[in-house]
Amino acid sequence: MANLPSLRQLSYFIALAKELNFTRAAEACFVGQSTLSAGLKELEDSLGVRLVERDRQNVSITLVGREVLSRARAILAASEDLLEFADGAEKSMAATIRLGVIPTIAPFLLPKVLPEIRTRFPDLKVTLREDLTSNLLARLADHQLDFALIALPYKVDGLLVKELFNDEFWLVARESDPALQFKEVRLPAKMAGRLLLLEEGHCLRDHTLQACKRSDIRNAEGMEATSLLTLLQMVESGMGIALLPEMAVKGGLLNGTELLAKPLAAPAPKRVVALVARSSTARIEEFEALSDCIRERFDSGFGVGKARRKAI
Repeated sequence: MANLPSLRQLSYFIALAKELNFTRAAEACFVGQSTLSAGLKELEDSLGVRLVERDRQNVSITLVGREVLSRARAILAASEDLLEFADGAEKSMAATIRLGVIPTIAPFLLPKVLPEIRTRFPDLKVTLREDLTSNLLARLADHQLDFALIALPYKVDGLLVKELFNDEFWLVARESDPALQFKEVRLPAKMAGRLLLLEEGHCLRDHTLQACKRSDIRNAEGMEATSLLTLLQMVESGMGIALLPEMAVKGGLLNGTELLAKPLAAPAPKRVVALVARSSTARIEEFEALSDCIRERFDSGFGVGKARRKAI
């Protein structure tokens, strides 16, 4: 029977796949280049496959190496989760949780939820990273994050997923826009061409396209917004209309603008806010506690003030 790969060998391979350079990968692992090369050779020998192709100028991962890489990351993450579990077995709700949040959720949900978390769990520390969904899930897989707060639908195969609440979409436009002049606001096909979108990479863009049952919408003159604030500025300048999550509308995003927002007629398109973690996470108690806290805070209302009165 072949020798099992060691965690050290797998970590060398993961570092090399990230850097595609033996010198930088060795530095990242705090070893010499010869040590890293020897460890990688031992890994290839034990698996009986070639993982890396290299010449004087380039390093690339083979096709089978890519599959091994995916499994190696999962094994290393599970091993680190095991260590965290053993270390925190007697330290319930006293850990440091690294939480990732997408930009279309963070500014509206976190100010309401974080104080509640601090009150309920004073020994629990939460560090934050705001980024696009794809980047957050990559960091989650690499054990750089513990949990991620994202919006579904999104591909989350193999992850632990806790759906928290629905976030319906509202139509946002200038007050005089014909799109808002009806008692029930709908999205007819002729209106879809006026919808403004966030740039590629934002899941809200994909959710907007799904709401319109379209995949071919392009902003006028090819312009796309990099953030919700830019999107609102484009709407306010008369370039078109937009769909915004109810969370953003009720969170005061329209304050200081001349825009109005109205809910769409039932059944309104929606996204689902969810907390996700690795299936091997050692922080399952914290995962459940944060999920309950976020859901309960949402159920109790967000106190939307002026923005809600104007929107309705």
